[in-house]
Amino acid sequence: MRLASYVVDGRATWGAVTGEGSGAGLIDLATRTGFADLATMFAVGGIAQAGELAARTSPDRALSSVRLLKPVPRPSKIICVGVNYAERNEEYRDNSDRPKWPSIFMRTPGSFVAHGEPILRPPESAQLDYEGEIAIVIGSAGRRIPRARALAHIGGLMPLNEGTIRDWLRHGKFNVTQGKNFDRTGSMGPWLQTPEGLDLANLRVRTRVNGEERQNDTTARLMFPFDYLIEYISTWTTLEPGDVIATGTPTGAGARFDPPKWLVPGDRLEVEVEGIGTLANPIADDVT
Repeated sequence: MRLASYVVDGRATWGAVTGEGSGAGLIDLATRTGFADLATMFAVGGIAQAGELAARTSPDRALSSVRLLKPVPRPSKIICVGVNYAERNEEYRDNSDRPKWPSIFMRTPGSFVAHGEPILRPPESAQLDYEGEIAIVIGSAGRRIPRARALAHIGGLMPLNEGTIRDWLRHGKFNVTQGKNFDRTGSMGPWLQTPEGLDLANLRVRTRVNGEERQNDTTARLMFPFDYLIEYISTWTTLEPGDVIATGTPTGAGARFDPPKWLVPGDRLEVEVEGIGTLANPIADDVT
């Protein structure tokens, strides 16, 4: 089941996406279930009710008639994993061993936009880069979650662009926070897909810039797979419904080309996760 958050008649709501392409529609599940948003629905265990309603209800409107929001508009935490695909460690050319534990950093909700909204290049830097990823959305809360039960805590998965201002990553000696949190430099969406029917151990993610493929890899090559990440992260923080875990990007980000291929206004960025959908955003300058 695909679940989206969106605005209709000036009201934020959520529902199930039906159909494909120009025939895609939306079933308003917020009104039918009484749950205000997706995070609330997950928190109260409403996924079965949502699925039953979606299976027997006709679409209320065309998907093309609404403005999509981020699938979880206000996650309490966005936890990002760095250097997680095979060969990513070698891209750094520092002769370091493969990591024993994941590299983790946090992002703010305001550093992401929804599907279709412009990603903004800030005036402080020309080094706006892309990082196509698969993101986990937590469906049920947990602390110190055993790896054997970790996948049961996934509410859904979605494409994510973990956009980065490369030169600002080097401002701090021990952190990447500045370069990862410029407002509106990343994106997520267009919806989340619940995990049933997905092969989580072999999901393919592709990133394209103006139609040119830049990244292409599968979760079969993750150094730290989804169940390990959930176990590891929940050791030190309680995972709550609606939390987002960005699971890492494959090789091929713009910084790794010679010369680098930075995103510029007018570009179109796409992150596709097979079996889920394609996140697409234009690039523009931040003029605020």
